[in-house]
Amino acid sequence: MDTTLRDPLIGHVLDGRYRVEARIAVGGMATVYRALDTRLDRVLALKVMHPSLVDDASFVDRFIREAKSAARLAHPNVVGVFDQGSDGGCVYLAMEYVEGCTLRDVLRERGALQPRAALDVLEPVLAALGAAHLAGLVHRDVKPENVLIGDDGRVKVADFGLVRAVGQQTSASTGSVMGTVSYLAPEQIEHGVADARADVYACGVVLYEMLTGSKPHAGGTPAQVLYQHLQEDVPAPSGAVPGLPAALDELVARSAARDPERRPADAVELLAEVGAVRRSLTDEQLDALPPAARGTDTPPGAEDRTTVLPRRAPTAGSAADEGGPEHTSVLPTPVGEPSAPPGGAGGTGGTAPPEPDADGRRGRPFRRLGWRPRRPVPALVVTVLLVLGTALGVWYVSAGQFTRTPGVLGLTEAEAKRAVDRAGLEWRIAREHSETVERGRVVSTVPGRGERIRANGTVTITVSRGPERVEVPDVTGDTLADARRRIGDAGLEPGMVTREFSEDVARGSVVRTDPAAGEARRPGTAVAFTVSKGARIEVPDVVGEAEGTARQRLTEAGLTAEVAPERVFSREEAGTVARQSPGEGSVAAEGDTVTITVSKGPDMVAVPDVEGMGEDEAVRALEDADFEVKVRRVFFTGTVFDQSVDGGERAPRGSTITIWVR
Repeated sequence: MDTTLRDPLIGHVLDGRYRVEARIAVGGMATVYRALDTRLDRVLALKVMHPSLVDDASFVDRFIREAKSAARLAHPNVVGVFDQGSDGGCVYLAMEYVEGCTLRDVLRERGALQPRAALDVLEPVLAALGAAHLAGLVHRDVKPENVLIGDDGRVKVADFGLVRAVGQQTSASTGSVMGTVSYLAPEQIEHGVADARADVYACGVVLYEMLTGSKPHAGGTPAQVLYQHLQEDVPAPSGAVPGLPAALDELVARSAARDPERRPADAVELLAEVGAVRRSLTDEQLDALPPAARGTDTPPGAEDRTTVLPRRAPTAGSAADEGGPEHTSVLPTPVGEPSAPPGGAGGTGGTAPPEPDADGRRGRPFRRLGWRPRRPVPALVVTVLLVLGTALGVWYVSAGQFTRTPGVLGLTEAEAKRAVDRAGLEWRIAREHSETVERGRVVSTVPGRGERIRANGTVTITVSRGPERVEVPDVTGDTLADARRRIGDAGLEPGMVTREFSEDVARGSVVRTDPAAGEARRPGTAVAFTVSKGARIEVPDVVGEAEGTARQRLTEAGLTAEVAPERVFSREEAGTVARQSPGEGSVAAEGDTVTITVSKGPDMVAVPDVEGMGEDEAVRALEDADFEVKVRRVFFTGTVFDQSVDGGERAPRGSTITIWVR
């Protein structure tokens, strides 16, 4: 059945801006749509939380955290997040639309990859995670479903919904941990702890899976898989694929070591090790064909989904005895829906592989990984003959005119120049900043490694300038508006504002910044301002003074006098100040406002006649009339024989009436 007929959002414009055009995927937490941003006229992916989860604060928090984390990174290998908002009952993320597929799609169809292809995927994944780790963030859910491969060959990491700051509590609750069973590090399972090395462990498992076409740990239940993570090392990939170089075995063993202390400290360190391994391998080793066995076409199991798991380590007995998985899914994926992240955007939720194009291919990224989908035999024979005929003609005309770009990523500038010279090619040097490649080493080349180039062609070698840093300008003494502008012009982000008293800096001007002036920070770093409230002033007491006098005294003190619109009854004379706010002795800054309330004079009320009453009765009668009472006793019979204001006369409300008792 056409899903557009069943989906009420198709054709709807969310937030007056995003026109929903087609559904890409449905998962346990959200549905992903292809949409058009009518304001900027661009196609994007719209990730809409299921309405049933909108009232669940934890899910909404995770949803919004994904937007903030991805937007904070702004890395070319992280799926970009453009916007986040809500429209009625729809909570959504507007995300970069990546036309292509997921690494899970590739592994399911192809199985094992050539070492070169596996490293080609792993390196940009590590670059994205390295940027996150440098920013103090841990992804916590690295898996093939969250690695997107665009039609243009770009690799991007998706779904930062489980991201946490390093050192922050990383479990879903006191006794549980979130993640995906097949890729959880032992310390996540046992202690609920996840730092950058947990992401490194998951990358080691993904590398093993790319090199062999299967996961390192398998079991009848997720609990059995968890037990193997705790008790068994990830095996050497050469055990499943004989002939793989020992350097790849060592890379997997180090990155997926059970002891986190034996792993690289973060993705940046692992990326450097991957570069060293690549340089140590020959072209024959990098391009060695993997076994012809294909990956399974069965849908992912429960161990492939992001889950909430008990922290207590399972035992072998419990894994075998349990009839079902030892986990509770965050939300079960609907029957018939895949659970991989969407090829169109990335993030929690399922996806179907991209729609086949005219000749049956599922997207150009597969061709970059050396894969062709199966076709019917007659069509395959005809195609092969046509390709061979064309190739022979091209070879006949242009034999010897082309070569391949050498691999120089990670080499020093001098080493890269020599390698290009040895290949008989010309070179040109470009430079750019890089957060993941150290200064003086190669970030990229155009054409890319292994791509076809004319034998006399020129390779553009881009060399790292190191991480880009911006010096915080000195804005001390500037007005807040000017300071914000100068910070923004420097490539930094104006941040929060706090205020304090200052004897030296004028009111409204900047006292200092954090980071301080002259410190170097990444572009986009937030700079906080401390702004002067002016000199400290003690508020004078003007209660009881005439209104004009009170205003003059406050002005002379450097304060602003404001008169309350309504006058009140008080003990103070009419036209004088009945009360002030803030009161006497309070501390204010120059220019602060003091509100004064002017008196209408006393509120005159009738005094009750209490002569002849008992003492207690007389006191109650006067207090009920809003008077204070003072008792003087002459004798002790307890009867009132006189009062300071005669009964029936008027006295100010709240004033004191004296009674004499005998």
